[in-house]
Amino acid sequence: MTAISGSAAAVTGAASGIGRALAHELALRGCDLAIADRDEAGLQATAADIAKVSPRKVTTHRLDVSEPGQIAAFAEAAGATHPGLNIVVNNAGVALLGEFGEIEQAQMEWLFNINFWGVVHGTRAFLPLLSRQREAHIVNISSIFGILAPPGQSAYCAAKFAVRGFSESLRHELAVANSPVRLSVVHPGGVATNIARNSRSGTGITDNARRAESIERFDALAKTTPTAAAQRIIAGIEKNQPRILIGKDARFMDLLQRFRPGTYWKVLQRMMEKTAARRLAREVARAG
Repeated sequence: MTAISGSAAAVTGAASGIGRALAHELALRGCDLAIADRDEAGLQATAADIAKVSPRKVTTHRLDVSEPGQIAAFAEAAGATHPGLNIVVNNAGVALLGEFGEIEQAQMEWLFNINFWGVVHGTRAFLPLLSRQREAHIVNISSIFGILAPPGQSAYCAAKFAVRGFSESLRHELAVANSPVRLSVVHPGGVATNIARNSRSGTGITDNARRAESIERFDALAKTTPTAAAQRIIAGIEKNQPRILIGKDARFMDLLQRFRPGTYWKVLQRMMEKTAARRLAREVARAG
């Protein structure tokens, strides 16, 4: 296991959502931090919030994870400022709405550069430092969409499945090498963040109705708070869990995919249609 108290962690995407909550919860448990994000204002707000509740050392770093050179510079700076750094959370991510035929290749590459290559480059940059520690942990954020793949998420699912495959293979390599570095891959279900609102739309999508519907559906299903997600991740680090599922929805969908690997979408589609019908009935009742 990797003890949180007395450790130091690097967290990407720490200006909002799960990353921000995770930085806050790690600090409360006695962990120093190197937090990074493109959103400098949000990053400073995260650091200020932590300073109100914890005396832990927190350094902030502007970072675009789609740029390997910036990731390497972040790892060097974080290691110099926190020589005992032994936890890395590759959390930064984006979303892209649209079916495969509605998104351009450049858009898919933009998403992959952040959601997949950002994880790979982050792992590569920090691994030498982590390997010198007595105990260390890498946390790579995938998604429940790294376990099953609904329509309209071909780019996002491809990247998150890739994060899962990369992470599981690397975990086995580290174990075979008897490395002190452990690795967990995280599969959140619906977590109440702004990822849907901040998502880009494929160039082939010409109306805003689908985007609004997508955001509304996400908000209705996202029942887990970022704080609860962060606490679950921390528990997974402490227990050295290889796979961390977040939320009842993620646990259900994981089981569904295991039992019906080729036909799970039919089940999920029926469930979503029933949920939408119940929601519409409630709205009609309130209006009446």
